[in-house]
Amino acid sequence: MKLLSLLFASASVVQAALKWQNVRMGGGGGFAPGIEFHPTAKGVAYARTDIGGLYRLNPDDSWTPVTDNTATDSNWQVSQTASANRWGIDAVALDANNPNKVLTAVGMYTSNWDPNNGAIGISNDKGATWSFTELPFKVGGNMPGRGMGERLAVDPKNSKIIYFGARSGKGLWRSTDAGKSFSKVDSFTNVGTYIPDPSDSSGYNSDIQGLAFVTFDSTSSLINGASSRIFVGVADKKTASVYVTTDAGKTWKPVAGQPKEFLPHKCQFEAKEKALYLSYSDGAGPYDGTLGAVYRYDIAADSWKDITPPGNIYHGFGGLALDKKKPGTLMVAALNSWYPDVQFFRSTDSGKTWSTIWNYNAQGNLDYHYSISTPKAPWIYKNFISVDTKRLGWMVEALTIDPFDSNHWLYATGLTVYGGHDLTKWDTDHNVTIESLADGIEEFAVLDVKSAPGGSELFAAVGDDSGFTFASKGVLNKSPQSAWDNPMFTTSVSVDYAGNKVGNVVRAGNTDGEAPQAALSTDGGKSWKAHGGTAASQTGGSIALSADGDVVLWSTEKKGVLRSEKEASFSSVSSLPSGSLVASDKRDNDFFYGASGSTFYVSNNTASTFSKAGSLGSASSIRDIAAHPTKAGEVWVSTDVGIFRSTNFAETFTKIGSSLTKTEQIALGRGSGNNWNVYAFGTGSAGRKLYGSSDMGKTWTDLQGSMGFGSIDGAKLAGSGNEAGLVYVGTNGRGVFWGQGAI
Repeated sequence: MKLLSLLFASASVVQAALKWQNVRMGGGGGFAPGIEFHPTAKGVAYARTDIGGLYRLNPDDSWTPVTDNTATDSNWQVSQTASANRWGIDAVALDANNPNKVLTAVGMYTSNWDPNNGAIGISNDKGATWSFTELPFKVGGNMPGRGMGERLAVDPKNSKIIYFGARSGKGLWRSTDAGKSFSKVDSFTNVGTYIPDPSDSSGYNSDIQGLAFVTFDSTSSLINGASSRIFVGVADKKTASVYVTTDAGKTWKPVAGQPKEFLPHKCQFEAKEKALYLSYSDGAGPYDGTLGAVYRYDIAADSWKDITPPGNIYHGFGGLALDKKKPGTLMVAALNSWYPDVQFFRSTDSGKTWSTIWNYNAQGNLDYHYSISTPKAPWIYKNFISVDTKRLGWMVEALTIDPFDSNHWLYATGLTVYGGHDLTKWDTDHNVTIESLADGIEEFAVLDVKSAPGGSELFAAVGDDSGFTFASKGVLNKSPQSAWDNPMFTTSVSVDYAGNKVGNVVRAGNTDGEAPQAALSTDGGKSWKAHGGTAASQTGGSIALSADGDVVLWSTEKKGVLRSEKEASFSSVSSLPSGSLVASDKRDNDFFYGASGSTFYVSNNTASTFSKAGSLGSASSIRDIAAHPTKAGEVWVSTDVGIFRSTNFAETFTKIGSSLTKTEQIALGRGSGNNWNVYAFGTGSAGRKLYGSSDMGKTWTDLQGSMGFGSIDGAKLAGSGNEAGLVYVGTNGRGVFWGQGAI
């Protein structure tokens, strides 16, 4: 079918960036491999995440993200399997002499998933602004071993001297100009050759693990203005894993007498004892660990002592914390005790004796020496703590005690940040109060977002935590009472609503072995039931619900395109290619749309069969489909050459202008009066970012400004169906953002 002439031959771009803020899912939603308190400035602390950037602690236990504007499309590349960007924080370091300074090692993967080298981020204003020193190698913020550390450290006696332990066999690097440049320390020769799984063809588990930590002896003498004694940990089970220099990095040697069968994870220096404490595991973490140890190294005596807690050790050790106000008091976390729960061990006598946070009693039941609650993220208790033995969490590599307050402690899991303010009760009542303390951390990987006109304001499908419904704009700043459950998918990949019956909603998950992976709601996402027509291996992909809510069209990951009517068993739709994008007309129940490659498809018989639709000109790749929320037959299509629009059920298409190209996700949302805004990610005069139009594409406004959403081809997009000028952006690691304003 013919392509109509250009509707708007040219279009201009104006600047009117919105103010962006997070939708509050609450509780974090992901893994924080490290939390660091400043050693000399009270109340200064940072949490690093593997895919969501860096956060700074606030006095009220909440957190402020400080790296949002560093993750723009230009420094985040995305593929279908992974991403690489400056939200991957592989290490964080604080300057003991400057409480305003924070440094990071950034980069996501060292495999070929990530084409970019890493960098050292430097902020002199607690994360308000950043500069970056590019490195000649990759950094792996989301790689195995990301809980080791910290790999980055500032000399406590000389702020100009910074060390970084690299991955991938790149060795030890040093800066002598406060991070402006780095050079390799050639005298340090053990590059940490442990490989988690040499047979992994993806490169994720088959890369050389590299260096684990850099720890300064702050009591050591100075040589040419630098601390003379430094310890470096490496991932090596065969020769040695802890090295020391006593001449400020000129020469290095293995520390004599050290254990060799494990990998060091955390290393903490206790100045008053002049001792190192180290946690070890037989795996790189953060998921593995079946055996491990805890050691104390007396620097003055040059002697090691095995202080591993007694008992049946079926796990490694990860998180390690020292109480700086009480030398000899320390805590260590199991890595990993997947059943019944993570274990915490505490000693007040330098590791001679230990107590635990839970234990089995004589009857074989668990005695808990804590209480736990999640008032700032109620869904964590409802959907995780109350339904699993793992009440305290898993993957605990981050464990720390406030150096100015022995009662204040924090630890991070694969889900959230926990902590409390009565830790010393462990030593008296043997009972502590634990609470989710992740308010402000939004690390969710968002797979889809939708907004139903006249219905629920926001549906957010997320990785690891199923998904969430927000009934109205008024609750966007309130953590939900529940995640999507009954059934609760590990990951929800797609969600859609029925345009004529907006209380009807469908969602899809992507986990094999968890049946079923399609669920339905008739009350706008408040409650759910499993779709009765699903079968094994029907997972993933994208899903669409007909306008009246009786037909589900599902483009699955492995089983092609499927259709179900009135909850009957799913059957194959052979006329639509496997892996197609799918969407429903939001007003006409008979019509569905599909796309594969450069071809657009349409069905007028409730997705029973599809035929090729109108031409999209020179487009070679269709990226997204957005059916108009209130107009039957109107559909907008995003392609590699820009945006197209049809008003006749895809019989013909009109190209919308030429100023926005290489577009990605597209969405329509309420504008002023009866108008609808168009939102799209693409390349315009302001670069690759989010644009909006209130005049059908005549003009485009940069809505993103300096805000970072990561890669725009991985971001998700929805316009509000209920609130004028409100738009949602789903990110891979920073949750859902919303902004509102006239275009």
